[in-house]
Amino acid sequence: MFIVLIRTIILYFIVIIAMRIMGKKQIGQLEPFELAITIMISELASLPMQDTEIPLIHGVIPIITLITLQASLVILQLKSEKLRNIVNGKPSILIESGQIDIKELKHQKFNINDLMEELRLQGFYDIEDIQYAILETSGQLSIIPKTDSTPATKKDMNIKAKQDSLPITLILDGKINYENLRLIKMNENKLLSKLKSSGVSSVDEVFIALINSKGEFYYQKRK
Repeated sequence: MFIVLIRTIILYFIVIIAMRIMGKKQIGQLEPFELAITIMISELASLPMQDTEIPLIHGVIPIITLITLQASLVILQLKSEKLRNIVNGKPSILIESGQIDIKELKHQKFNINDLMEELRLQGFYDIEDIQYAILETSGQLSIIPKTDSTPATKKDMNIKAKQDSLPITLILDGKINYENLRLIKMNENKLLSKLKSSGVSSVDEVFIALINSKGEFYYQKRK
């Protein structure tokens, strides 16, 4: 039992490292060859876990080989567009100027119900409002609406607005994030002063406190 535990821990960390090397893509964003490698790695890792008679190295070496292959393919694709098209394929235009390309829809085995569902999920209900709908190599649908169907922006309406910034967490679950305090050039005393002026006597009472995207101080108590 102890041997199984040790083997599982070792393989777990190897798979985590392998996934980190592959990048930060989600499952739905993986290219076909990346998805194939991910599935193969999970299978290779599970076999030595289940069967202690299989040497651990027989699982580790294939995983390292697959990661090396994946990294090599990525580098080669950066240098060769032709190879990138062979491995990943090309994006396909399913709608152009408000007209569905039926031939391409059939070629991609993408039925009309799936297409309409994807359009609705992205907030479009009429095909004639779409200039281009492009099926990307990851399987996701990108939509470029016609100019007159694009929602008006603040710039279009000549409304001046301050640019939003990333929220910065200052307190999380009663603990101060000193690194973020230094980032915004705020000291602990000033933070405590803000909390006291809001009726909070102790940091321990705070579940979360942050500077939001508009530069305003926000907090929420534990209770």
